[in-house]
Amino acid sequence: MKLYALGTHLLIELKDCNPEILKDLESVRNILVEAAKKANATIISVNFHEFNPFGISGVIVIAESHLTIHTWPEYGFAAVDVFTCGDIIKPEVAAQYIIEAFECKSPSIVEMKRGIISYKNEKLPHKVCHEELQMVY
Repeated sequence: MKLYALGTHLLIELKDCNPEILKDLESVRNILVEAAKKANATIISVNFHEFNPFGISGVIVIAESHLTIHTWPEYGFAAVDVFTCGDIIKPEVAAQYIIEAFECKSPSIVEMKRGIISYKNEKLPHKVCHEELQMVY
């Protein structure tokens, strides 16, 4: 039996990455932006912060949810979330691109289905289609 969910959330652990890439703000930002584009996401906003002495946190808000990253260059590690909703977006494409771009030698991905709320196990619309419709059951 298939479970219908509103979204797919990939929790990506990137071990043994290239630390030079992980500590470069522009590289990290560009990799996440390109991953969102490759997944066919609609980018709404991009916000990244570089910590002193090193480490980067960032979020890309997409119309379909978000991509986030936290890097620990001193350990060659990054934690990445790719959360997407809808049928058009390909989170697995974003994940594969991110793994390759960070030159990760030991990736791990856990996939979670988010928003399993259909009481009749039916596929629900990702956006409300009628103005008067407040809840979808």
